Amino acid sequence: MSNYLRMDDWSLAFDDSEGSGPALLLCHALGADRTMWDRQVEELVPRRRVIRYDHRGHGQSDAPPGPYTVADLGGDVITLADVLELDVFDFCGISMGGMVGMWLASSHPDRVRSLVLANTAPRIGTGEYWNERIARIEEGGIDSIGDVIVERFFSPQWRETHGEETKRSREILGGVDPEGYVGCCAALRDADLSDSVSSIRAHTMVLAGLHDVSTPPEALEELAATIPGSDHVVLDAGHFSNVEAPEEFNTALSRHLPD
Repeated sequence: MSNYLRMDDWSLAFDDSEGSGPALLLCHALGADRTMWDRQVEELVPRRRVIRYDHRGHGQSDAPPGPYTVADLGGDVITLADVLELDVFDFCGISMGGMVGMWLASSHPDRVRSLVLANTAPRIGTGEYWNERIARIEEGGIDSIGDVIVERFFSPQWRETHGEETKRSREILGGVDPEGYVGCCAALRDADLSDSVSSIRAHTMVLAGLHDVSTPPEALEELAATIPGSDHVVLDAGHFSNVEAPEEFNTALSRHLPD
């Protein structure tokens, strides 16, 4: 059942398993929604308080006027944590959600106890790449390039054997508010956290997908080398590694999270 947090003039949708376990916030990728964490929630809820939410413009959250910044997206997390009275929390973010995690851990180090950065990088793509995607969506909508985008979510071999899951991801992408999607594209276009990630002191795991074409494994290896004391794990998966390899992802996540 969805909960809604009223922001200035829009609402952010989230789930909260409640309970007495340590709080873990799950932050999804661009073009997805909080249901991408279903397999992780099933695994973690018995022993954690799991909170997952939809980025602005995604899922059941409203889309305030853009463009956005990574600081805007991270600020949404801080507001949510404040309302839920979470002084400290663990955080797991994938792709764009991972960039939010980097911003949180470097800008609010006292709030993030443990950090998982999956299939992400301090800078994803180029300004030209994101401007082209924004222009194509503004001209023809998300559906005009939806199939191309979904091809980057999963490895080819996984898509061939998981047609229903791939179709579902395509439907979720098609339901994203175009203004929200473009606003988040602008956040990714303008974000470069390269100078701040070395300041992260939270207990960190960097998790890569061997077949990820959006944030290749070598980029995650470089990120892990930049964050002092971080763990580095590579899964046999594409960009949405938690969906493509949920058991392996859950094992790595459970081993990393503190009791």
